[in-house]
Amino acid sequence: MQQPKVLIIYTGGTIGMVNDPTSGTLTAFNFNHLYQQIPEIKRLNVQLETISFEKPVDSSEMNPTYWKQIAQIIFDHYESNNGFVILHGSDTMAYTASALSFMLQGLSKPVILTGSQLPIDEIRTDGRENVLTSIEIASAKNSDGSSKIQEVAIYFENNLFRGNRTTKISANAFEAFSSPNFPPLATAGIHIKYHSNTLIKANNFQLFTELDNRVALLKIFPGFNASVYQSLFDITKIKGIILETFGAGNAPTDRAFDDLIEKYIADGGIVLNITQCNSGSVEQGLYETSSFFQKVGVIGGGDMTTEAAVCKFMYALGNNTNQETVKKVLSQNISGELTN
Repeated sequence: MQQPKVLIIYTGGTIGMVNDPTSGTLTAFNFNHLYQQIPEIKRLNVQLETISFEKPVDSSEMNPTYWKQIAQIIFDHYESNNGFVILHGSDTMAYTASALSFMLQGLSKPVILTGSQLPIDEIRTDGRENVLTSIEIASAKNSDGSSKIQEVAIYFENNLFRGNRTTKISANAFEAFSSPNFPPLATAGIHIKYHSNTLIKANNFQLFTELDNRVALLKIFPGFNASVYQSLFDITKIKGIILETFGAGNAPTDRAFDDLIEKYIADGGIVLNITQCNSGSVEQGLYETSSFFQKVGVIGGGDMTTEAAVCKFMYALGNNTNQETVKKVLSQNISGELTN
């Protein structure tokens, strides 16, 4: 049987760092020597190819330009590989996974993001197991030869989560990620158990690289002063605003704030309402405090994570010029990010 081929893309992050014995600082290691760092890879019976960013990108520096670079690499190597593993800093991994889920639509092959909380040369590193299992998942096939995973996902500490359902919940625990509104795609124990009822199946692969980052994120809090944020509601600079509201989509009654929203939407702006709760969904109009949003045309974001909402907004604005089309895209489930 022919060995499956997996492309590893190293973008940066803790997982690719090693301690320089001379300086004591963390430096990126050469992924051409991957087998030396993780010799167990040879036992996976997988043919690996590696591509590294010319300069490793710290997770906090990740942005749409790098997302386009990653997406283009996958597109260019799609036919010659059975799966892809992206090594990435954990802080913004959920944003990158969300963005890629909209940029790489109709995948029939896995794109697995992983990383670590400790450098890969540390004795207690979580990176070694994360890399090994991610490669195994990226090469896993069904009996008919199709890939078991056919979407963008994050593997971290025994769980494989849908990428655009994932959020980072801890800065120091090995279990750094959670998927509060959607169950794992797979769990790794003695064996890897795939949960077939959660998986996406598709076969019309398309690449979308246009992203418009003229999006603002505004978190509502008690004592919120609308005048402080008035400059955000400028349609010439900001094309879309995401509101992180209380509970099921509620905000305090504030005439000045309501006027800002109403005028912004009338001028052609688009407002998306998501909950700031860790789990649950926006249900506009369920309470009186969210009925105004429903009346003026604010879009209910359902159970989308903040990361998915931000990236989906960039995708929707980047690929559509008509306001109503953008609203429709935001309301629809595109890549499994939204519960219908």
